Amino acid sequence: MICGSRHPESIPSVENCQPVALDLHESVEKLQVLLTGCDAVYFLAGSRGKDLLQTDAFGAVKLMQAAEMAGVQRFIMLSSLYALEPEKWAESPSLQKITNYNIAKFFADHYLVHSTSLCYTIVQPSVLKETPYTGKIELNPAQDGENPIPDVAAVLCEVLECENTYRKIIKMRSGTTPIPIALAAL
Repeated sequence: MICGSRHPESIPSVENCQPVALDLHESVEKLQVLLTGCDAVYFLAGSRGKDLLQTDAFGAVKLMQAAEMAGVQRFIMLSSLYALEPEKWAESPSLQKITNYNIAKFFADHYLVHSTSLCYTIVQPSVLKETPYTGKIELNPAQDGENPIPDVAAVLCEVLECENTYRKIIKMRSGTTPIPIALAAL
């Protein structure tokens, strides 16, 4: 497994994980070289609002294109709750604060769904919080909420091999249903 980052030295040492330099400003061809031989690609990058177009939107698209060129079929995208539903952004104060981010995610998610042949899963969590793991979520929430980062990470891990999540968008927030049970019910 490789873990790509602009700063690979900051990636914690994990067994079977090779940190590599990956810059989403690079060409699709250079990204393809890094992805050759991979079975799946996770797009977890985020610019924290500092590079929305190059990282969160176009960087995601270039990584999708590189994955297709490298023959990778499985692509898992971390997104934002209701990214493909702009009419809902104004309903939530927390989403109003990240409108530009949601615009970038709208275009990246839309491209993944409509312009690739990748076997995708898009995980759209509500606001991420640095709180402890609960292992419980609510899928398809009617309104925004919060998600502990460890819960989102668990969902991202679970969907890799979970065939019923293929070609689906998973909207989530904290809830009362254990993650495996929630995902199995999709």
